[in-house]
Amino acid sequence: MSRFAPVLYILGILVAGFGALMLIPLSVSWLTDDGAHSAYDEAVLITLTCGALLSLSVRRHQREMRVRESFLLVALIWSLLPAFGALPLYLQIAGLSWTDAYFEAVSGLTATGATVLSGLDELPLSINFWRTFMHWVGGLGVVVLAVAILPLLGFGGRGMFKAETPGPMKDSKVTPRITETAKGLWVVYVILTIACALALHYAGMPAWDALMHAFSIMGLGGFSTKDGSLGHFDSLEIELVVVFFALLAGINFSTHFLAFAKRSLRPYRSDREAHYFLGFLALSSVALTIYLLPEGIYDDFLTTFRYVAFHSVSLATSLGFATTDYAQWPLFAQLWILFLGSFVACSGSAGGGIKMIRAVVLYKQVFRELLRAMHPRGLHNVRFGDVVMPDHVLHAILGFLFIYVVSIVSLTLLLIATRLDAITAFSAIVACINNTGPGLNLVGPTTTYAVLSDFQTWVCCWAMLLGRLEIFTLLVVLTPAFWRH
Repeated sequence: MSRFAPVLYILGILVAGFGALMLIPLSVSWLTDDGAHSAYDEAVLITLTCGALLSLSVRRHQREMRVRESFLLVALIWSLLPAFGALPLYLQIAGLSWTDAYFEAVSGLTATGATVLSGLDELPLSINFWRTFMHWVGGLGVVVLAVAILPLLGFGGRGMFKAETPGPMKDSKVTPRITETAKGLWVVYVILTIACALALHYAGMPAWDALMHAFSIMGLGGFSTKDGSLGHFDSLEIELVVVFFALLAGINFSTHFLAFAKRSLRPYRSDREAHYFLGFLALSSVALTIYLLPEGIYDDFLTTFRYVAFHSVSLATSLGFATTDYAQWPLFAQLWILFLGSFVACSGSAGGGIKMIRAVVLYKQVFRELLRAMHPRGLHNVRFGDVVMPDHVLHAILGFLFIYVVSIVSLTLLLIATRLDAITAFSAIVACINNTGPGLNLVGPTTTYAVLSDFQTWVCCWAMLLGRLEIFTLLVVLTPAFWRH
């Protein structure tokens, strides 16, 4: 027990803090009198008690946490917090199994947006609030929030931040101290969320819906308060607001922080990854519009572009909102927007997938190997902007891509082995590991993941956790070498 004392101590504090967060939807329940307050009473009591007991049981063995232990803490946080986040759903929603409640909470905290629930319009308001609030908390990262307070507890947070932060450039810092970085990112996150909620309300969305959808948008989650998702509102103004803020959420939050701090747009102009991100989305939207026009699915170019652009941005950023049933599109178009979620979002954003910077570097690495074949004695560097990528970064990216592909293939085959059809199995794993949400066929935009068996649901939970922690952070804890002294 003493060996893992710092991990368990901090884990207990974070669990208790997570229980304190449940007081917010509990207050919403009392305010709106939606009848769900008893579920939150029990959930808050259980969560606070478990967190307090865990911390108190190991407080005599406190010491500084090592980097290796940071990986274990991150894995435990993202695996265990959904179990507590599932409690209000499990206690309130009649007939909801524990497997489905845990899946919903994992989907919420990993900002995936895949759901097993239907009848969202009739759910208590506080339950929808809690679902989307988990998106918001998980979007930028429970861990990044936690490192802002760890120094107050006597524990450094840098190792934990590096273990959780997405993207290949984990050593870069916005401010000299990691705590200041975490606080700065959250300040920007809160400001953008408030702006998004106000813009949605101004565009015609009711106040509570605007707030809850803002949680989903800035966390790039995808939970909605309506069964019809964004299509329920059928509003071009709302869709434009969603696209604008989804694009902001898909850009590295460090860029936003620097722009706010310097009160200048120059950080956006110098962010090469954001240029690739926006350019690829624009190109895909136009190309898919031209591809769909001869199909006659929509009446004219502008209508086609409206739906194509919205869903390209929504799935590429891993937001996952839908305004139409894109399952009616040709299979190529469906697969293309699904694959956009695999690489388009920027590192340091709330988006999923391998991230745009890795995709660009991989492309340049392939091009370098072609040049080497023609000019074996030449010196060929891989550059991203003005930065020369060192070999250890290239090797790490190649290793990540390999395990990413292996994870998709192996988990897809596992689902197919349970007699799930290939399109549903493949799209479910791709959507979950990229934290996108909706897949194709049985788990498409107009259906839910409730069609899956319990075993298939747990496989998808694993895929969501793998994707949120960018695979290595979770897998390293499962290696025998990790547990050796």
